[in-house]
This record gives sequence, C-alpha cells and structure tokens, in this order.
Amino acid sequence: MVPRQPRPEGGVGAFRRMVPLPMALAKRAGLANVCCPTNHNPNLNPEPCMTDAPYTPPSVWTWDKENGGKFASINRPIAGPTHDKELPVGKHPLQLYSLATPNGQKVTILLEELLARGHKEAEYDAWLIKIGDGDQFSSGFVGVNPNSKIPALLDRSVTPPLRVFESGSILLYLAEKFGEFIPKDLAGRTECLNWLFWQMGSAPYLGGGFGHFYAYAPEKWEYPINRFAMEVKRQMDVLDRRLAETEYLAGAEYSIADIAVWPWYGGLVNGVLYGDSATFLDVASYKNVQRWTKQIGARPAVKRGRIVNRISGEPSSQLHERHDAGDFDTKTQDKLEAAKS
Repeated sequence: MVPRQPRPEGGVGAFRRMVPLPMALAKRAGLANVCCPTNHNPNLNPEPCMTDAPYTPPSVWTWDKENGGKFASINRPIAGPTHDKELPVGKHPLQLYSLATPNGQKVTILLEELLARGHKEAEYDAWLIKIGDGDQFSSGFVGVNPNSKIPALLDRSVTPPLRVFESGSILLYLAEKFGEFIPKDLAGRTECLNWLFWQMGSAPYLGGGFGHFYAYAPEKWEYPINRFAMEVKRQMDVLDRRLAETEYLAGAEYSIADIAVWPWYGGLVNGVLYGDSATFLDVASYKNVQRWTKQIGARPAVKRGRIVNRISGEPSSQLHERHDAGDFDTKTQDKLEAAKS
C-alpha cells in the first residue's frame, strides 16, 4: 500500500475532510465542485463527483441573506438604523445598554466593582438589548453606538451627555473617570493596557473564529475548527505563562485587564462558552489560568456583574435589567417566577 502523503494546510485537501455539505449550502459556500463521499447520503449531495476545483471568489461579492448560521439575522454588510425607537433612560448618571455576552459582562463587572469601592457616582441603569430581535439597530441605539454592537454607555453626569462604545473603551473610560482598577504609574498603566488591548485583539479569534465554527456554523468543517482551535490554545498558553509569573495580568493588582479577559477566557475555563469546548481544548491543562479564573470568579462584584442583562441559564443567574443594588435580591428570574406562582 502506498503511504498517504500529508496534506498541506488549507486547499481542497482540507475540504475533503469536512463533514459533507447539503447541496444548497455547498453551492452558497462555493463548494459545489468538491468531491462527494463515496457512500452517498440521499439527504446530502446526490450529484456525482465532479472536479477538485477550489472556490473562486467572484469579482464583486454580493450579500446572501440566508448565509451565516445561527446569527445570520443580526449580521449584515451595512450600518445605520433599521427602525425608529428611542432608548429608555433611568434615574442614574450612567445608562448602560447591553446584554450579558462576554463583552457585556466586562462593563457590568467593572461597574459593580466601582460601587463596591464606594463610588456612588457609578450607579447605573442596565437596559436589556436583545440582539436577536435587532434592538441594536434602533435609531436610539445607533445614536449611542454607530457600530450597533453591545455594550454601549451614555454618561449623563456630564453636559452634554457623553457616549462611550466598544467594551475596551468603556473600561478605560470608567477606570480613568473614577481612578480605579488601572495603575497610576506609567509602567504599570502600560502593562495594564498591553493586556487590555491583547484581549481586544485576541477574543475575535476565540468567539468569531473558534466559537462560530465549533458551535454555531451550519456544519462542522475540520479546517477552520483546527485553525482556530490552534490559535485559541496558543492564546491560553500566553495567558498561562503570564499568570505563572504574576497574580494578575497587569502585575500584583487586579485591574481592568483582568476584567476584560475573564469573561472570555474565564468563561471558556468554566465551560460556559461554546458547548463542550472546554473539553475539546483541554483547558484543564492550563493550571495558572484555572487558578486565576477561580480567584476572579470568587469576587462578589464579579458574581453580581456577570448576571446583569443575562437572559439564559438558571433563573437565579438571570437579572434581565438592573436599576438598583436591591435588584439582585428581588428581581432575578427565579424570584420573579416565584412571585407569580
């Protein structure tokens, strides 16, 4: 038997190892000419094998509204509002419009940490933005964040009210506004920002890359899953090596760097992101990240902040909106459901 030659990264060799595509999906993905499996499934591609021609991009790309998997309805190639609707405004200086995704959790965790340190001016109203329903495309939301992504913050303690969007920008704004969770010295501040910007640049590979192809794409394809799994494991090793040297990412003190990274990579360690990805990526082997994840997760402000604007999971871990500190005791979904019964 002639030994099988190793396949190069990418190319049609990678596509041959994919789960067979339904014909309609294959055509949309430009893979209709990829060789079919020999044991044809009548529910899959019934056509005979044709050529090994790779996908050739058209000269001008056009939008296929049906493409995109689970979140196709919230992805589009244009910006701007789709409908007129003003945002609600509460009584507190800070108005947050968000959802408890990892990016949303960053901001509510920081706000709860600021309140825990006695900053009454950090009181906030957290309004739920249901991205699956397209709330982020309302005229009011686009006015606060023209990028139509959560979280978005409106600071009404200044005149005129100041909008802040992009989660990293919000963390930096609040840390500087209140003088907390960011080192005062130049070297410490720079190291903190190193890791803050590391997270902003790295998480898209975890979420939009690995998470999409592993958990949300219409089919599971080996090439993109392998590519992004390799990158996420490299990132975990970066964190593990750093946390072998120091207690927190920026050094000896807890900072917005930890607050930015924890919802993403701590969420991965805790098994709350992308199905069984924690097992698939063997996150238990990153002992220093495990230690750090547990340490951050034990903070009372983190426990509170991570459930604000959450609409999935155990009812006790869902606080759809937060307008007062007492809401954690009386308005989680388990309490609301019990009151109705």
